[in-house]
Amino acid sequence: MVNGYSLDPHPRANFAKEQFAVVRIPRIKRERVPATSVEIVEDLETAMMQANPNNKFYAAKVAGPARSSEGTMLYYIVEMYNT
Repeated sequence: MVNGYSLDPHPRANFAKEQFAVVRIPRIKRERVPATSVEIVEDLETAMMQANPNNKFYAAKVAGPARSSEGTMLYYIVEMYNT
């Protein structure tokens, strides 16, 4: 569960998982972002090195992907990290 959203349709399903990423978002107070704005990286150190807050790229831990009710693929932000 992320912010009250269930990302797995079945308890034994393993579709959504937590991963480190660099996320491009217009403001830091977002709960979810389109998959096109997320670049999955190997670890937190890589995410922190690639982050560039001046250009709105932030290091984060995300869960997903998950399909929204509109059919868009989304990632849910679990935690944002300061760079």
